[in-house]
Order: sequence, then structure tokens, then C-alpha cells
Amino acid sequence: MRFELPEAKKLVYEMTIPIRWGDMDAMQHVNNASYFRYLEIIRIEWMCAVGASPNPDGQGPVIVNAFCNFIKQLEFPGEVLAKQYVANPGRSSFETYVTLERTDQPGLLYASGGAKTVWVDAKSKTSAPLPAWFAELLK
Repeated sequence: MRFELPEAKKLVYEMTIPIRWGDMDAMQHVNNASYFRYLEIIRIEWMCAVGASPNPDGQGPVIVNAFCNFIKQLEFPGEVLAKQYVANPGRSSFETYVTLERTDQPGLLYASGGAKTVWVDAKSKTSAPLPAWFAELLK
């Protein structure tokens, strides 16, 4: 079953991630768990860049589910071009989506994934409204 990325999404961040030798498994391709690490890397880099870092002592983003579509095998050596998108902002949640390409093969999709993110108050362990400044970034 493949999860489709929505047409209506906003590109908010791009970055290059090196494929490390240790990302590969016994089958000589990037291990499935590494794809989720790439999704996490760009999501956290973007959140930190916009001032929405995870904050265990206050409020911040928490992932409540995640998925990855494995389309083609990534292999060492190389670099991944990761593109971060956002969509469907609500009162306390939003969706993130990522596409992964190789920098030496732009436009050729190797994987896509996403996560539902909820803004949480860490002390009460409950959802909280998205801050107005952050909600504005998601539009």
C-alpha cells in the first residue's frame, strides 16, 4: 500500500544529506530505517531553522504517526536531496511530507514520506494550539 502525497502542499525547506557507508545493510542498499532518519533530519532541521525546535520543558512539535514509500533503492556513495513540505494545518496539528532524490539524479524520486505533527505542551502532555506565528508559516 502506497500513501500518496497531497497535491496541495507547500515547499518549505530543502537540504542535502550524505549517504553514509553505515546507512547500508547486508543487501548493499540503504536500510529502511535510514530513510526514516533522513525524514527526521530534514523535519528537525526545518523546525529549528524557523524557531520551532522540540522543547521538552515547554511547547513544541511531536510526531504522532509517520510513513515512508520506498520507491527505488538508495546506495552508497551519494547524496540525498530532501524536500520538506507542509499541508493541512489545523488548530493543533499539521502534516509534513518529504521527497527524497539523489543529487546526481534530480527529479527521480527514490522515496517519499510524511508525518502528522501535533503541537504539545510537554508538562501537561496534551495538545496545544499552534502558535500564531508558526501557523502563519504553514499557510
